[in-house]
Amino acid sequence: MCGRTNYIPAYHRKVFNPIGGFVIARAFIYFPDSAGAARVQASQEWFALGRTQDHQIHGSHERMVKCLTCGHVGPVWMWKALLFFAAIAIADQLLDVIFKKSSVQPAAHSIFSSPDAQGPSLGSCQPHTHIMFLKTHKTASSTVLNMLYRFGEERNLSFALPVRYQLGYPLPFKATMVKGYQGPRVVEFHIMAHHMRFNKPEVEKVMPADTFYFSIVRNPISLAESAFAYFKSVAPAFHKAKTLGEFADNPMKFYDPNITYNFLTRNLLWFDFGMDHNAKFSVEEAQRAVATIRQTFKLVLLSEYFDQSMILLRHALCWPLDAVVSFSLNARQQKPSGFGGMSGSWVSKAAAVAGVKVTGGHSLMKTPESQSLTEEQRDKLQQWNTFDWYLYQAFNQTFWEEIHKFGLAEMEQEVALLRILREDLARVCLRDGGKPVEAQQIRDKSIRPFQSGPVKILGYELQPGLDNRTRTSCLRMIMPELQYKDLLDAKQFPRAHTVQQGKQTSTRMRKDSH
Repeated sequence: MCGRTNYIPAYHRKVFNPIGGFVIARAFIYFPDSAGAARVQASQEWFALGRTQDHQIHGSHERMVKCLTCGHVGPVWMWKALLFFAAIAIADQLLDVIFKKSSVQPAAHSIFSSPDAQGPSLGSCQPHTHIMFLKTHKTASSTVLNMLYRFGEERNLSFALPVRYQLGYPLPFKATMVKGYQGPRVVEFHIMAHHMRFNKPEVEKVMPADTFYFSIVRNPISLAESAFAYFKSVAPAFHKAKTLGEFADNPMKFYDPNITYNFLTRNLLWFDFGMDHNAKFSVEEAQRAVATIRQTFKLVLLSEYFDQSMILLRHALCWPLDAVVSFSLNARQQKPSGFGGMSGSWVSKAAAVAGVKVTGGHSLMKTPESQSLTEEQRDKLQQWNTFDWYLYQAFNQTFWEEIHKFGLAEMEQEVALLRILREDLARVCLRDGGKPVEAQQIRDKSIRPFQSGPVKILGYELQPGLDNRTRTSCLRMIMPELQYKDLLDAKQFPRAHTVQQGKQTSTRMRKDSH
């Protein structure tokens, strides 16, 4: 009889078996404690988790090794050597094959849940969940909206959604334009963020008293360039002009204030804030209007410094860093890359940029020269959008006051962290390193962005092979606002969505029967 045998696990590794689920691979080195030279045996065991008890495996293999080491079958040293090398070789080959074939990355340590994604600590403040974002036109507001969508959906917050896709725009907002509204503050809405013409008394009927109001603005000249490209087929004043330069030379030649959608061609920011964009300009009137806006909106961001704006926003709302990371959405093909603020030493660049000086504030950033506009035409566009220019000057000054109050060094540090996180997410989520593509090139038709006018609105393609959890998170980051709104609508109003689907199905059936 052989002596008592002890076994020590040489390695213990959890792997994935494509057929039977997770299994454990172990190689055991046996040291018989009988007299004489120590003899080594190895065995391999594979078993499905939850199907075979560990002690049963140990017992069967111990009996096998005892039999072999008694010397009853052939030369003992040969069997020992064969068993040892065969077991190790087979185990290693199987492990390598299984791990190499697995292209899906585990979500347990996803970048979306990593400590780095939280950013520097914000102390003991509590996140704001009652938020009103005035979504202005052509100011990167679709990207901000996506962040609000994601934050609210992840926390099961309620959205003040429009019946369709805008809150009655371009009419002044009324509370009854919100889907599910039942009276002043009868239903709690957490986030309001769709296009509207701002009307504070009506908004206050919908949103709680502690709501945080914010918005975003853009240099009126670059805004006009974007609006001309995007709204040319909608606004008659733009449609009549061959180029933006021709329009700038003599706007009144093309502009009729009584024609619908011509509001898109003049003082568009002023219009979105609920002001009279056709009024005769006076400094006194502009000052009164800006003072009124300041009383309501606690933060007004600059699209030219988008990343810096997001850091100010996250601190104002007490949100983690990953809540304000984003990819540029609803961007047109002509838009230059480098979204997210100026790269490099933005502080020194911001201090030196040319433009109109604001006393006590920062220099206004001058938009890049456009090949289609002369300097004279740019000046004329500025005069045509005088109210917008005044608004932009005022909040440019406030923005840089907030930056200096925050701290330039601290801002640079957080902006760097935000950009690193965006780059990491782009590598994880997006095909081709995150390069935007034309809508027709996006294989998944459900995430193609809406196209308007002659310009091409770009979107993204997801990286293949993502696990379900990561794919869902990535998909939310690139989902166009119309599709995302529909998704939230279906979650928030499931019964209405089911009835609507039933009506659509019945309509299709009737059509098919004819």
